[in-house]
Amino acid sequence: MQVHILGCSAGIGAPRRTTCIQINDDLLIDAGTGAGELTHEQIIAIDAVLLTHAHLDHAGSLPLLADAAAGFRPGPLTVHALPETIAALTGHMFNNQLWPDYTRHPSPESPWLRFAPVAVGDSFSLKGKQVTVLPVKHSVPACGYAVDGGSGSFVFSGDTTLHPPFWQALQQLPRLRYLMIETTFRSAQREQALRSGHMTPALLAEGLAWLGQPVTVLISHLEPGHEAGVLADIEQALGAGTAQRLVRGMRFAV
Repeated sequence: MQVHILGCSAGIGAPRRTTCIQINDDLLIDAGTGAGELTHEQIIAIDAVLLTHAHLDHAGSLPLLADAAAGFRPGPLTVHALPETIAALTGHMFNNQLWPDYTRHPSPESPWLRFAPVAVGDSFSLKGKQVTVLPVKHSVPACGYAVDGGSGSFVFSGDTTLHPPFWQALQQLPRLRYLMIETTFRSAQREQALRSGHMTPALLAEGLAWLGQPVTVLISHLEPGHEAGVLADIEQALGAGTAQRLVRGMRFAV
């Protein structure tokens, strides 16, 4: 299973791109501005998206992805998401005002985009991989995903603050190798992070202590302009070399 980081920042401003992770040639996790790194041919090859939540830094490129491949792909782009996320996107994005309703266009029988509801705790096969939907705690309904390609599993938290059920779910995963987790704020911003549903280095350290097993920690969703401070806090909270900052363009195999 090949993982390619197309975007992993909490905001834009070159070279930053917001969250979008490519798995092999045909699957994305989230559809932030990082999706713009794909060529047209690569966009056509993507036929499924695992969406963590509806915020624009994670879902804003979804209409453009569906549009770019319209008429080139034999079937619809299938977007797996929580029912609340689907409701937000159909009500406020694919509503024939902000963007055409591609779930019914060019026809309800053969649309360019299809939503597939998921629920926390679900486990299903997708593109030859096993996907598990993980509980997280954010300011809007959200989830994380574990993807197991057979030789190991990779977890992406999406946006979350410290949430014991998330770490308990990780304990049940076989072959957990990589944990890609957001760390948006500095440790001194604990209350702000808890209110807004985000992580700090100190909160991350608490979660990893609950996990109690070795895993490669990959840090995403750093706040633009505050990256150096957050990374310094991560080193203080976790120890030097314990976690690795993700950067756009990074690739690794699971």
